[in-house]
Amino acid sequence: MAADVNADAGEVLMTERLRDGMRSALKNSPWKLIVLPGTESRSKSGMIIPDGRTDIPLMMIEVFLRTQEHDPHAIIECKRIAGSDTHLCREYIVEGVDRFASGKYGENHAVGFMVGYVLSDTSVAAASGVNAYLSRVSRNADHLVPIAIIDFPTWHSRHTRAEPSSPVDLHHAFLEFADVLDE
Repeated sequence: MAADVNADAGEVLMTERLRDGMRSALKNSPWKLIVLPGTESRSKSGMIIPDGRTDIPLMMIEVFLRTQEHDPHAIIECKRIAGSDTHLCREYIVEGVDRFASGKYGENHAVGFMVGYVLSDTSVAAASGVNAYLSRVSRNADHLVPIAIIDFPTWHSRHTRAEPSSPVDLHHAFLEFADVLDE
């Protein structure tokens, strides 16, 4: 981990370092994936002026060559989080999850990704804090549930969308900082 990334660093720096790490890991990977810089996004195909900015857009070379689709093929939205901080838990949902559910991000995607930078406590506490917020606002169907797809604690949630009518599945990873865990 970069020396300048810690729980006190800003979200933009954390995301830049995560992007750098992803690019470095892909150098020795069989995956043909491009980790793009943050990009402007348009939630509707007919829009001229972008109405959002995605944190980490991804493109798969094979998909691009086959479809000539220039928009990202997957999107990772990043947020700072602490399970005990109700404001950050709300922001994780309103400024993260809801951007996928509304179609603002990845309107034509069935799957999206979220990364939470855990500022205090653990990833489990962060997921619990997000679920507590969702319960308070009567969105129990949107709860994050643990899922074992990799050897790392991750969560899944499914959200209905008005347009398109198919739901969006989100995969959540909460990244803890070593200095937070050592306290």
